[in-house]
Amino acid sequence: MNPTIQAALVRERLYLRSPRSVAAARQFTRDTLHAWGGTDRLDDMLLCVSELATNALRYGVPSGRGYLLRLFGFEDATIRAEVHDSGPGFSRITGRPHGQGLTLVAALADDWGVLPRTPGKVVWCEFRGGVC
Repeated sequence: MNPTIQAALVRERLYLRSPRSVAAARQFTRDTLHAWGGTDRLDDMLLCVSELATNALRYGVPSGRGYLLRLFGFEDATIRAEVHDSGPGFSRITGRPHGQGLTLVAALADDWGVLPRTPGKVVWCEFRGGVC
């Protein structure tokens, strides 16, 4: 994604450290994408948001903290999902049996990555041509 392209639409929600937050993040994503005009890749996007939120809960959200889900809709029909957490570490594909979440994200999304923030990190994925 060209960083000079401005997001036409932005929605975000903060989630507390709770296993129920993953389902809530998925529902927020579903509702947002339907409000923005739907998408032909909704299931892939929902799975990726689930994986990013689950990773934030398992590895990136210290006790008493939460994570932020931010969704962007760009004028070129790209959808970007970001999960911001405040935990240490750097998300990566590990090859471990229980470490397949980012492998799924890499396979389903058109692009993904990790950006540092203080404290923590932002793990993101993008889907081009995502809005119908």
